[in-house]
Parts: sequence; C-alpha cells; structure tokens
Amino acid sequence: MANYDFERLSVLIVEDSLFIRSLLINSLRILGVGKVNAVDHGGDAIEFMQKVKSDPMSVGTQEVDVVISNWQMSPVDGMILLRWIRRHKDSPDRFIPFIMITGFSEPKRVQEARDLGVTEFLAKPFTIQAIGEKLISIIERQRQFVHTKDYFGPDRRRRNAPIPFEDRRKLTDKSPGVEVIRG
Repeated sequence: MANYDFERLSVLIVEDSLFIRSLLINSLRILGVGKVNAVDHGGDAIEFMQKVKSDPMSVGTQEVDVVISNWQMSPVDGMILLRWIRRHKDSPDRFIPFIMITGFSEPKRVQEARDLGVTEFLAKPFTIQAIGEKLISIIERQRQFVHTKDYFGPDRRRRNAPIPFEDRRKLTDKSPGVEVIRG
C-alpha cells in the first residue's frame, strides 16, 4: 500500500453498531485520518452534512471529504442516504466519495449500490488495509461523474474491455443524452 498522509482528510462514518463504529474510528485513526466524525444512521448523517454546510462551527468541521456508511440501519439506511447525497436538491456535495459497508456483498447488492452512485464497496469483515486501499482508490482512480435521466454518480465502468464496434463509452460534452460533470 502506498504511503499516504491522510492527516487533512475528513471522514464521516455512518454506522448504527457501536462496535463496528468503534472499529472504523480506530482503523481510520491508525491510518492517520485527521478528522473522523460518526453518527448512528443516515438521518443523522443528512442532518450532520446540512450543518457542515450551514453552520460548520456547530459540528466542529469545515467539510466532509468521504462518507463511509453501513448499508443496513434504522430508521434511515445507507442506500437512502446515498440516494439523498446523489440526487436531492439539498445535498451539500453530490460528488462526495461514498464507501458502502455491508456484510451482504452478493453481486445483486453490489450492483444495486453501484446503480445508486456508490464510489466504493467494502465487505464485512474488513481490515485496516482494506479501508486504506479504498481511500487510496478514491484518490488515485477518480472517475468522472455521469448524469442521465436515470443515474447520477461516478462512471460505473471500471474495465477497458475490448469491444467489436465503435466505442461510444467515451463521454464528451457532446454525447447524446449525457451531461458530463467533472468534480
């Protein structure tokens, strides 16, 4: 793993389990993350992010650089939070990197999260190294954001697979029906 200084990084953890939340906080501290805030569920995260935008002194941070959220929580789960961040008019940062954590990582769930605009997916149980690799992936392999009538989020394609026809996947400002947004 490359040697990164995460001291200036601000991470919001959204996790209802006190044990997992504690593991995530300690893991991020070991990695050297400078600012870690944690809330119990997606509703608290929405409130926290709105306060960061409107009154940062009240929450003790100027910005949130990355959201790490559990999928399954109550009353507001990680998927509702992700949908709010990517699509809601009151979202303070639709481009924020979002790492979804879950113990249920079957392909159907990964695809569902991807289709809502998740940046990275982290399966439980996780290691400190896996968290670090996800943070590095966000830094080193930034993907352009795509906005269509059905999707807003990072480009979902990760592989350059050979295709037997003209590659229409290269997005430009002139691509039909697609608005390219660079974050």
